[in-house]
Amino acid sequence: MDIEKRFELIKRNTEEIVTEQELKDILIKKKTPTVYLGTAITGRPHAGYYVWVLKLADFLKAGFKVKVLLADLHGALDNCPWDVLEKRYKYYEKVISMIFESVGVNLKNIEFVKGSTFELDKKYFFDVLKMSTFATEHDCLKAASEVVKFGDNPKLAGLIYPIMQALDEEYLGVDIQYGGVDQRKIFMFARENLPKLGYKSRVEVMTPLIPGLIGKKMSASDEKSKIDLLDDEETVKKKINSAECVVGDIDNGILAFLKYVLMVVKKDSGGKFVVERPEKYGGNLEYNNYEQIEKDFLDKKLHPLDLKNSTAKEINDLLRLFRKNKIELQKLVKEAYT
Repeated sequence: MDIEKRFELIKRNTEEIVTEQELKDILIKKKTPTVYLGTAITGRPHAGYYVWVLKLADFLKAGFKVKVLLADLHGALDNCPWDVLEKRYKYYEKVISMIFESVGVNLKNIEFVKGSTFELDKKYFFDVLKMSTFATEHDCLKAASEVVKFGDNPKLAGLIYPIMQALDEEYLGVDIQYGGVDQRKIFMFARENLPKLGYKSRVEVMTPLIPGLIGKKMSASDEKSKIDLLDDEETVKKKINSAECVVGDIDNGILAFLKYVLMVVKKDSGGKFVVERPEKYGGNLEYNNYEQIEKDFLDKKLHPLDLKNSTAKEINDLLRLFRKNKIELQKLVKEAYT
């Protein structure tokens, strides 16, 4: 795959790359660059995680080494109770591996890293203290504002969070950090502050946050806004049927999930998204790209109910692997979240 094709694959479905030229330079200079995504082990992973799993799959296809940081200490800094930290780590490790497997990604090409395995090292901690001497309270609060749950009386832990995330780029030895656009302020904090310690700044790649089924954001804390990975078939159907999806209005979680997850899977596998309808309503519709789905929805040729029924079916197919491992996963959930 040539450099331009690798670049376009990485850029697919992204909202911003800081900077595109730096990314191209990496592709030119390095045969096997490294990218990482970090996820703090807090709320239960949900179907929205497929967005970043598929983007990391793009990085793999573009010749990157991929690291997934399961950030246990960041989870604690963001209010995960210390006594369940290890149990939540085990759940995250299991289900995120299964998300990759469910879309056909070989796990041998992915390195999972537990944050505390290197973040407690003497040199790392020294750099945390060193960065804290020039990173202001205002800068740290601003950087973490869209990621950490601060509340009315912010804890010191939340201010340490962006310092550690910045240093993770250096200590993981990566060329790129990838995450959702909600991470942008922390990414820019890292680009500004790493050079002050004599470390290079990294390329930052961001994808959009997809809307929830109810409301503007898919949230781990709002059951109605998301599809949990352990939801059964009927629960998925019920949630999808209750989702906000107004005729002719494309700003909703159903279409966003189609764009950033289901149609990416279909395109990469050569499959089609089929909307089943009785002949009296025009018969089945078949789509091999998202743009046509959106156009038909805007033109009111595709009814929300038909779209919801077909989307629920596809999501249930995606979650089959989790249901095969239901007993084991429910045991891990009970230990980590009750």
